[in-house]
Amino acid sequence: MDEKTLTVEDAVLAAARAAKDAQPVLARLHRADKDALLLAMAEALVDRADEIVGANARDLEAADAAGIAAGLRDRLALDPGRIAAIAQQLRDAAALPDPVGEVVRGSVLANGLELRQVRVPMGVIGMIYEARPNVTVDAAGLALKAGSAVVLRGGSAALHSNTALIAVLREVLVERGLPADLVVGIDAHGREGADVLMRAGGLVDVLIPRGGAGLIRRVVENSLVPVIETGTGTTHVLVDASADLEAAEQIVLNAKTQRVGVCNALETLLVHRDVAEEALPRLAAALAGAGVRLHVDERAAALLAEAGTGAELVPATEEDWDVEYLAHELAVAVVDDLEAALAHIRAHSSGHTESILTRDLASQQRFLAEVDSAVVMANASTRFADGGEFGFGAEIGISTQKLHARGPMGLTEITTTKWLVVGQGHVRP
Repeated sequence: MDEKTLTVEDAVLAAARAAKDAQPVLARLHRADKDALLLAMAEALVDRADEIVGANARDLEAADAAGIAAGLRDRLALDPGRIAAIAQQLRDAAALPDPVGEVVRGSVLANGLELRQVRVPMGVIGMIYEARPNVTVDAAGLALKAGSAVVLRGGSAALHSNTALIAVLREVLVERGLPADLVVGIDAHGREGADVLMRAGGLVDVLIPRGGAGLIRRVVENSLVPVIETGTGTTHVLVDASADLEAAEQIVLNAKTQRVGVCNALETLLVHRDVAEEALPRLAAALAGAGVRLHVDERAAALLAEAGTGAELVPATEEDWDVEYLAHELAVAVVDDLEAALAHIRAHSSGHTESILTRDLASQQRFLAEVDSAVVMANASTRFADGGEFGFGAEIGISTQKLHARGPMGLTEITTTKWLVVGQGHVRP
C-alpha cells in the first residue's frame, strides 16, 4: 500500500509492528553495547541542542498563542541547560546495572530439575504523555537499556520538540548498526493515533500514560493493552504538633515552589491545630513571598486574617482538596490531630506522595505505616519522590497502582520475568 494512502490505524499499527520486529536485536545486546548507545545519544543531543531548542520554540509559540498554563509551559520548555540535563539522565542510566538477565530466584527440585526466574525485557513499551519532551528521551533511554523498543505519543503541544528529539535518537541507532524502529514516534497521527495505540494488543506489551487526570483516565478506561497507571499528584504535607518550624518552612517552600508543574509538588498543606497559631503565619509569609495563593479552610482563614503575612487568601471549596494545581496555588487546612490528618489524606489523596514533618517518633511511625500512597515520607520534601533522586538514573513514570509496579519506575520496574527450566530427560509421573 502506498504510504500516502495509509489510514491512521494502518500507520500506527505498522509503527508498532516495526518496533516489535526490531526489538529482538536489542534483546541480544550486551550491557556494554547498550551503555555505549545511550552515551552516544547523550552526546548527540548536546551537539544538536540548538536544533532542538529551535523546534521547541515553535511549540512554545503555539502554546503561548493558546494560553497554556504556566506550569504546563514550564514542562514544555527546553533550553541548552535542560537538554544537557536530559542528556545526563541518559549517562546516569548507562551507569546503572543492567537488570536483564538478573536471576530473581532459583532452585533445584528434588527430582533434579533446575529452575531459574530471570529478568527479561518487556518487549515493546508504549508511552502516551503530554507536553513533556524530557519524557521522550527518558522513556526511550530507559526502555533501550532494559531491552525494549518504545512507541512514543507525546501530544500535539510538543510535536516539533518530540519530532526533533526522536530524529536524533533514531539517527544514533542507525549509526551504531541498530534498527531505527527501536524508537518510534506517532505524534503526527494525533489523538486518533493514541486511540489506535491503545488497541495494539499483541504488538505493544504494556502502555504507560503520563499526564493530567483526563489523559490517564482515558487510557485506563479505553486501553486493550495492559496499562501501568501513573497517577496525578494531589500531594500532602502534614506539619505535626512537634514539627521543627524552621525546617518545616524550608521543606514546605521547597515542596511547593522548587518546581510547581510536576506531580510531586505539594498541593495540600495540613497543619496541626496545636502549632497552627505559630506555624501558619510563618508558612504563609514564606509562600506569599514566592507568589503562592492560598486556598484556606475557615480555621486557617481566621488565624491568617490579621497576621499581616501578605498572602493572597481565598476560601477553600470542597473541590480544592482534590485539585492537582500544578501552579502557584496551595490548599491549606488546620486539622485537630494526626487522626484527622490521616482521615483527610485517605479521603483526598491520589496515592502519589505524602510527607509528615514531626519530631515525634510515634507519630512518624504511624504516618509511615498507615498512609497508603506510593511514596510516604517523614521530614523531607515531596520533591524527592523521583526516580532520579532515588538513584534509578531516570524514571519512566511514578506508578500509583499496586500492580505491576508502584512508585518511581526505573529499569527494574520496566522489565518482566520468565522461568528457565533445565532437565535431563525429565517426564512428569
